[in-house]
Amino acid sequence: MIKQDTAPSFLCPLAPLLPLWQDYLLAQRGLSPQTVASYGQDLENFFLFRQELAQGEAVSPQPDEQEVFLYLAWLRARQNTGRTLARRLSALRAFFDFAVQENAIKNNPAQLLDNPKLPQHLPEVLSRDEMESLLARPDLRDRGGQRDRCILELLYAAGLRVSELCDLCLPDLDLQRGLVRVFGKGAKERLVPLHDLMQNMLENYIRDWRPAFSPTGNQLFVNRSGRALTRQYIWKMVKKYALEAGIRRPVSPHTFRHSFATHLLEGGADLRAVQLLLGHADISATEIYTHVQAERLRSIHRKFHPRSQM
Repeated sequence: MIKQDTAPSFLCPLAPLLPLWQDYLLAQRGLSPQTVASYGQDLENFFLFRQELAQGEAVSPQPDEQEVFLYLAWLRARQNTGRTLARRLSALRAFFDFAVQENAIKNNPAQLLDNPKLPQHLPEVLSRDEMESLLARPDLRDRGGQRDRCILELLYAAGLRVSELCDLCLPDLDLQRGLVRVFGKGAKERLVPLHDLMQNMLENYIRDWRPAFSPTGNQLFVNRSGRALTRQYIWKMVKKYALEAGIRRPVSPHTFRHSFATHLLEGGADLRAVQLLLGHADISATEIYTHVQAERLRSIHRKFHPRSQM
């Protein structure tokens, strides 16, 4: 990380704004520490580019649109993917907006630059049979299996992100009304209903199995030391049970979220309702699941229509 007291003069007045901007993202925007750290790395990458650029020519204290364009070319020359370019340009744009707000620069030089066009990849979705097989993997004879089964069921029942699941605390559950309160990206709050089976499973876990872990706090799911589970543990646990279920395709906690949305739409759910359940700010993020649904229907048609066999 480029430290403020050692930053070259051509970085000023922007370099000192980086920690202020990160504090703003944490405190006012409510972004997670991991997201804020990633944004900080993106900005440090831009500062590194400015250092290299300054070795060959004069660099003004305030970046302009041409310099940002050169930065994108610099990233491409280093084999950065389109997705990485889009993320780093987005971080720059947000940082420059903050710099304008703080009167450090007059205009945002990244404002008018378009993001690179990204290929659209349909999310990986499990079939209903695959999901049933995966959910049945944990051994319910011990506390670890009971907890893991509850985690898998909740990921599928509520379409949670893995970070949302790890952050769940006991007060977030209203099992009498069958609701779970979720804090998503940007600390946005949403209420997600739970089906009866999930309610009963959570009540059983909280009453009979969670105390066996000797929890040290209010987190719903804890490890053998009584502390909150990490995202890494959930990832490894999901992969383990997917292999035991004979699923050879890549499976992650987010696969449960994709499957949750796709299965709801297949069952006739309204797209707007699925948007609210997922906590998407823009419905365009939810529309990807209609493409998944259409592609699965085409696959079934190609496989089973008698004329497609000819």
